[in-house]
Amino acid sequence: MSATRTRPPARRLIAVVVLVPVLAALALWAFAWPAARTAPRDLPLGVAGPAAATAQVEQQLTRHKGAFEIHHYADEAAARRAVENRTVYGAVAVTPRGPELLTASAASPVVAQLLQQAVAQAPADTPIRTVDVVPTPAKDPRGAVLNSSVLPLALAGIAAGAVVSLLGLRGGRAVAALVGAAALVGAVAAGIAHSWLGVLTGDWWTEAGVLGLVTLAVSAAVAGLSALLGQAGIALGAGVVMLLGNPFSGAASAPRLLPEPVGTIGQWLPPGAGATLLRSVSYFDGAAAAGPALTLTWWAALGLGAVLLGSGLQRRTPATEAVTGRELTPVG
Repeated sequence: MSATRTRPPARRLIAVVVLVPVLAALALWAFAWPAARTAPRDLPLGVAGPAAATAQVEQQLTRHKGAFEIHHYADEAAARRAVENRTVYGAVAVTPRGPELLTASAASPVVAQLLQQAVAQAPADTPIRTVDVVPTPAKDPRGAVLNSSVLPLALAGIAAGAVVSLLGLRGGRAVAALVGAAALVGAVAAGIAHSWLGVLTGDWWTEAGVLGLVTLAVSAAVAGLSALLGQAGIALGAGVVMLLGNPFSGAASAPRLLPEPVGTIGQWLPPGAGATLLRSVSYFDGAAAAGPALTLTWWAALGLGAVLLGSGLQRRTPATEAVTGRELTPVG
């Protein structure tokens, strides 16, 4: 009798002893491996000007096999538009004033610095002048605030989804709670990052909408998985967002600097898509915003749909059991 009673605690102890190192190893792999393998991989880079004038620089850049994806432009103006439209991260342009490196530190300060180092190694008769076409805000020159905003939004989304699920909200009430919480988070976050800190420089309402959409994408996914799988769904949703979404987002560097398929996977998850969309609407007037906006919308729509589906299934099960019970009751 006493031996039987001691087995469950022993099993739980063994499970904890084994599970904790596994989770620690998984977290270390997810966060440390991409950071340790950061390097340019097919990074879009423009070259503008006559072919004869840019040949040496282009030849030097192509020596880094697989590092850069070269785009050719007729002149500096075309290359500048490509940088502003987020088609390329930067460009080397030959102008009457001499060679110039066009960068966009707002897209990624890490990439801007990397391009300066790569171009500085290229042979040139005259020094290459660097022009930051889309700079980071003066109050956030390293882009640290935008990078650090990914984790709080993910945590807010996980918390909202978990609270709605644990409170037993279902159907339309759950959807309303999730949407309302996301809208409030978006407004508060925009108030802090835009109005108070001044590190977001786009349209306030658009930024608030993006911040709210990121939160809703996470919270709806967590609540939707919970509605379908129970409390295990909360753990699954939180694990995907925290262990994959955050380290794979590329917010601190750039998706093209992460090893594949990490960079691609990160842009399919809410944190990565949210960081990319927030950069676009805040610094680039919405350029290249359609892809990440669609990704977040799909996460939110599928998550809310799962909430409604799970609620419908839960209502249907008791009704089915009641009908079955009546059918099996013998007639006296």
